[in-house]
Amino acid sequence: MTDSKIAHRAQKIESERERTERRGIYRDKRLERERDVLHGEWNSLNRISLSNGTLPAAGSSSGSGPGVSLDSSINLDQGDPALFEEYWRKAGERFNVAIGGGELMSYFSNLNSMCWFLLPELDVSVRRLHRLIGNAATEGRHVVVGTGSTQLLQAVLYALSSGDSPDQEPLSVVCAAPYYSCYPEVTGILRSGLYKWEGDARSFDKDGPYIELVTSPNNPDGSIRGPVVNRGDGKVVYDLAYYWPQYTAITHQADHDIMLFTFSKSTGHAGSRIGWAILKDREVARKMIKFMEVTSIGVSKEAQFRASKILGAICDGYESLSPEVLPESFFEYSKRLMIKRWGKLEEAVKLGGGIFSLPKFSREYCLFSTEFTETRPAFAWLKCKEELKDAEGLLRAHKVLARGGSKFGVDPTFVRVSMLSREDVFDAFLERLSAIKGGITSNGSHA
Repeated sequence: MTDSKIAHRAQKIESERERTERRGIYRDKRLERERDVLHGEWNSLNRISLSNGTLPAAGSSSGSGPGVSLDSSINLDQGDPALFEEYWRKAGERFNVAIGGGELMSYFSNLNSMCWFLLPELDVSVRRLHRLIGNAATEGRHVVVGTGSTQLLQAVLYALSSGDSPDQEPLSVVCAAPYYSCYPEVTGILRSGLYKWEGDARSFDKDGPYIELVTSPNNPDGSIRGPVVNRGDGKVVYDLAYYWPQYTAITHQADHDIMLFTFSKSTGHAGSRIGWAILKDREVARKMIKFMEVTSIGVSKEAQFRASKILGAICDGYESLSPEVLPESFFEYSKRLMIKRWGKLEEAVKLGGGIFSLPKFSREYCLFSTEFTETRPAFAWLKCKEELKDAEGLLRAHKVLARGGSKFGVDPTFVRVSMLSREDVFDAFLERLSAIKGGITSNGSHA
């Protein structure tokens, strides 16, 4: 190649490089403008949320969107367990899951099991974890996996109400108030002729068979509960999502006919959407499995595989007692965080001068930790002064979104606040809670 051709080629390369740089600069500026637009839309959404009472984008509840700023709302309406993310990030690669493109492809997990879509590894890990913690009996029981405990609840309602008579009356479904706010919606969304939401179990006086839902520890108030109606023609479903040692003392091994648990509240892995039921009755288990077949043809194997590995590794950490397996056992770590958070919240409530109050919890002996401990629920059940009337509205006025008492079947002086957000969100909440002071106007609102 001649010198002139080399020079010409070099000039073309240089020109192309300059055009590439200009395109890169343009692209960077375009992306910067798009980011500015998104930030503007985010802030506008938060302002709209405060004005009309709707929830902002989910990221603001856990810090996954733009950081907490003075003019942004804090969403503590939902129990997204982002609090535990740091532990699992530090836990390292031993909890990572790799799945090949040709693995877990079949619908079927175990043709020798009645619950044919339950991975054997998850079945083993679930039973192993409950034996370790001592919070539920599993020997001789059926384990049914679901896409979160919400799907399992719907499956249980179907199993308990699907009798042989086509003209039977819908079974009444009740729960003592304050009850989990999603129970009425989950029960009523299909408008089923098999069952019907009948509200507070304490005021239920209808004759005939019924289903009572018992959440213990209770969502929203953290209380330890048993059935209220106590009639021979009723069926009781125990929702034990929070019966884990980071939230409450393990005082006994639960041994009920129907018990529901969830991966999201036990370890914080809400995104995997895994729950499980522990059942004594084979026919109830069979009908629940049939419900899963019809509604979702089983449960994601990838999610089950991840859950089985994490639950198994938690057990390994306790059984090996080796810091090489886990630097700190998960339940001790999470309990320590919950104690710290509740201490901060109690101090903030005191600084408020009596505007809000919190439930009192007694100390109980925990069979798992072998020490006395108080309940430290996943939610704070705040009550404002009677003359303030609307606890949810009071918090919203200070840019904190929470769930009011009327959604739980009680009066609006109560409000539920999640204790499971990321640290920056929780600290911002405490600042705003501590700032709620001053007088009361003539219409009952807070000045």
